[in-house]
Amino acid sequence: MKQRALLALLVSKHGQCLSVADLVDCLWGGEAPPTARAALQVYISKLRKHLAGAGFASGSLSTSLPGYVLHLGDNGFDLDEFLRLTQRKGAPHPEDRPGLEREAQNLQRALALWRGPALVDLRDVPSLRELGIVLDEAWMSAYERKLEIDLLLGRELMVLSDLRRLALQYPKREKIQGLLMTALYRNGRAAEALSTYHGLRQTLVEHLGMDPGQRLNKLHHAILNRESWLEERKNGLFASVV
Repeated sequence: MKQRALLALLVSKHGQCLSVADLVDCLWGGEAPPTARAALQVYISKLRKHLAGAGFASGSLSTSLPGYVLHLGDNGFDLDEFLRLTQRKGAPHPEDRPGLEREAQNLQRALALWRGPALVDLRDVPSLRELGIVLDEAWMSAYERKLEIDLLLGRELMVLSDLRRLALQYPKREKIQGLLMTALYRNGRAAEALSTYHGLRQTLVEHLGMDPGQRLNKLHHAILNRESWLEERKNGLFASVV
């Protein structure tokens, strides 16, 4: 387990030097035995053999005072690719359909890289637990954005099942609940959309002592009054609602 955790730490900081002291602290916390540094050297040696067997160049895991550096080179790293595909620098204008289509395609490619909760079997290591939580949030934000674009493009029927599943999985996440409300309403299920809002409100009040935010309240009011903008298109695109 510690060898896998060590690899995860090195990969997450690839190209950067991680000191022996920091690695020992991450792997053993405040309970490092006197043999921890020697054990770390053994793990490093084994990792070098595994990397060589996997086709990595000699010297990919190098010693560099005060510790070690992992060089991925041209082998690539899923997280780097995920971040590249999901970054929104120069994001398309809300009325730019081709731009939204391209962003949706990039997000779909990014989401396809995912294999489940990040570092789920290594979360006994505090730094990896924190990293796993951050990565899971990045995945969720990318998924929400993809679904939001699908609704802008008029694909509410296609995403309805995904939104139902996510709404059950994340009952306190307002963005998901709002997207589900929108998809339900545009599929002629206004009553279900309102029920979704009331379920969210009850959950938030019971667990957090708070009401839904301003955007969800605005959407709820619009559905109650069947406001026309909810189903109006401009240049073939629906308005953003959450």
